[in-house]
Amino acid sequence: MVQQKRSFEEAIAQLEEIVTKLEQGDVPLEDAISYFKEGMELSKICHEKLQNVEKQMTVILGENGELRPFSIGGEE
Repeated sequence: MVQQKRSFEEAIAQLEEIVTKLEQGDVPLEDAISYFKEGMELSKICHEKLQNVEKQMTVILGENGELRPFSIGGEE
């Protein structure tokens, strides 16, 4: 089972390793299926992390793409 707590960079690195193994073509079918499932889980984790970053950037950036002034509630 793939850990949800890993960083985006860790997930991408592991996904790249799986792709390399699968591209070599000498992996037994059972192992290939297992690698594929793990790769799909890692891909989902990466996609979710990228979506979260996109949401954060939408909040940080104004509608026209300019930075919004940042203030902490109650401070002026």
